[in-house]
Amino acid sequence: MKKILISVMLFAACVFAVSAQEKEKEVKKGWSFGVLPTATFSVDNGFQAGAFGDVYNYGDGNTYPDPLHKFSWEVSYFTKSQRMRFYLAYDSKYLIPNMRVNVSATYVRDPLYSFWGFNGGASLAGLANPYDLWTNKDVNSNYFGINYYGMSRNMLRILANVQGRIVPHLNWAAGINFWNWQVGDMKDTGFKVKGDNDKHYYDKTSTLYRDYVALGIISADEAAGGNALELNAGLVFDTRDIEAAPNRGIWAEAYLNGNVLAHQYLKACVYFRHYVDIPIHIKAGDPVFAYRLAWQQTIAGQTPLYMIQNVPLLVQRNMISEGFGSSNTIRGLRENRILTEGFAWLNTELRVKIVNFKLFNQFFYIAVNPFFDAGIITKAARAQAFERAKTANAATFLPLSSIYDASKVGDIVYSAGAGLKIAMNQNFIISAEFAKCFYKPLDAGLWIGIGINYQF
Repeated sequence: MKKILISVMLFAACVFAVSAQEKEKEVKKGWSFGVLPTATFSVDNGFQAGAFGDVYNYGDGNTYPDPLHKFSWEVSYFTKSQRMRFYLAYDSKYLIPNMRVNVSATYVRDPLYSFWGFNGGASLAGLANPYDLWTNKDVNSNYFGINYYGMSRNMLRILANVQGRIVPHLNWAAGINFWNWQVGDMKDTGFKVKGDNDKHYYDKTSTLYRDYVALGIISADEAAGGNALELNAGLVFDTRDIEAAPNRGIWAEAYLNGNVLAHQYLKACVYFRHYVDIPIHIKAGDPVFAYRLAWQQTIAGQTPLYMIQNVPLLVQRNMISEGFGSSNTIRGLRENRILTEGFAWLNTELRVKIVNFKLFNQFFYIAVNPFFDAGIITKAARAQAFERAKTANAATFLPLSSIYDASKVGDIVYSAGAGLKIAMNQNFIISAEFAKCFYKPLDAGLWIGIGINYQF
């Protein structure tokens, strides 16, 4: 699948290069539709089948390349994790004068969700040859039928955020997000092994999730899920020339985000993104150096199991924004590999447009983006619970020391890679990125992420 996708993208670059003589001087008007099959692959979830897309309304073109209204949607299924996703979102800066409105509804079903433990590299592998068990459908001959890092979750999220202008480029922001979670043991429908016609099932009693519950690291009143109602409020500073893929400008946010229902907590979130135009006048457009400095930390209370993977954002660029690791934060790591109460990270990348062209009355460009990411835990999750669990090892079939090492909490995680982008009308951007993590405890080989949009 990876080879096919790369070949298609490279072929498209060669075929359409002949149309690259014309720069984008016109504007887009009216409605524009971008619809694609979700024929992707990831080591976490397997092949993805379904469809996703964006619908834009540019009106008379006065706001181009920003649309008057944008609708995003996705319906998909993942073969390995059996994940199902349904998503519908609306975003506009023009629905209400001088205000931005962003609303969405999301439902995710994860019968074989991967739970790697808390605090990144501190959460160790509890079995021999652990990397044989790092995908949901791999079965190691020595531990037949075990997916130690498996559990299940169902998530419903309804989100509404608004921004209003204070002065040019500076907005106030506020929002409300409702969540319903159902979590627990894996809901395995069975699988077959090559050369064996019988169905096999994972051992639900031999999981890290069960060990954490037995040790009291996951409490009984959060182990099955619950509801959350998050309120957020803060400031947004934005001087970007184009939202989807800026050539220049700053985009910064600082806000508080807290849950007012059971398991109350309050988080501080600070994100600073800078886009620097490099005056090397390539015909397709100047290169752009982009970087993001980010910090998120719980400053009061404790985040429950079912919310700790959430990365709060005022404007959702992807359907799901969660987990330190993977496409949202540190590329090259497994999905949700670092679950913690505080994390700071850096993303840097060079965005270079190779060619632009017009096809079927739509404007396209192809770009590459080599990148470097790094991050560090600033506040460990459940530190006191792990300390208490040191004296309760008899409650689990593995001693705590074999699944957790607190000394690794402060380690720096870093990765590097490169991506390929195909953009339509400067807004609908198909992305393929490849990365490698160079922090050994979290290295899981070649990582691939295929989706939409630049990461930031």
